[in-house]
Amino acid sequence: MHKLNISLIGVPMDLGQTRRGVDMGPSAIRYAGVVERLEAIGHKVIDEGDIQIGVSERELTEDTHFRNLTAVTEASTKLANKVHDVIEQHHFPLVLGGDHSIAIGTLAGLADHYENLGVIWYDAHADLNTGDTSPSGNIHGMPLAVSIGLGHEKLVNIRDYAPKVKPENIVIIGARSVDPGERELIKEKGIKVYTMHEVDREGMTDVIQDAIIYLKGRNVDGVHLSLDLDGIDPLYTPGVGTPVPGGITYRESHLAMEILQDSGLITSAEFVEVNPILDEKNKTADVAVALMGSLFGEKLV
Repeated sequence: MHKLNISLIGVPMDLGQTRRGVDMGPSAIRYAGVVERLEAIGHKVIDEGDIQIGVSERELTEDTHFRNLTAVTEASTKLANKVHDVIEQHHFPLVLGGDHSIAIGTLAGLADHYENLGVIWYDAHADLNTGDTSPSGNIHGMPLAVSIGLGHEKLVNIRDYAPKVKPENIVIIGARSVDPGERELIKEKGIKVYTMHEVDREGMTDVIQDAIIYLKGRNVDGVHLSLDLDGIDPLYTPGVGTPVPGGITYRESHLAMEILQDSGLITSAEFVEVNPILDEKNKTADVAVALMGSLFGEKLV
């Protein structure tokens, strides 16, 4: 297995939604032993520390319906610049959240290094809302829309280019809570989605292998994995802000990570929405670290 220089970037962000505690996610994941786990596999891990999130007033700007727009934009820009620098050093960026709004910054930092970036969005939610369709104004439900060029101009134009990714280069896996506006956008843009119906009917092996074939057919030159812990059934990951019953199992998720490792496609990753306040004895962070082990080549024998 190819040994990597992995740059670990923490993003203690909780401004993309309204439930407190998810800003402690990076610390919980570190406490669960992520560095030791990846080093035991043989990778070199450089902990880059945390992106500094400004302490600002939580605001809902009535004319845009984006909660904490200024603070999220500033944090996303910092993260984008950091991810960009890590790629310049030929390191593998591994980003720890924080709420899923951080993907705006991650993808902004990645995409100008690739001609045709692919994205696997492992999540219960599509995260394709805009200010016009979001029921809540929470930006953690918008990062995928922002990354395809839809949303507030401050978010869309981070690092001065848009879009970050083509809609046809996105694969969503595990969706089971999709808003009406998101459904319309999925159909309009032709975004590939494997809902829990497909996972149940076809099995995780076929779903992941089909996703890999699909992305290879798009001639992607890199694939970013964005894994929201609420993609997994809350039986296994209770410490998330927006749990949705009936999700992917723990073992199915390990299998998915193992197949992705074997494919050699994944060039960056982020694990998000670990909320220790809602968790049980750091169970969700432990799951995140275990899945990272499988993604980065951990073997039983």
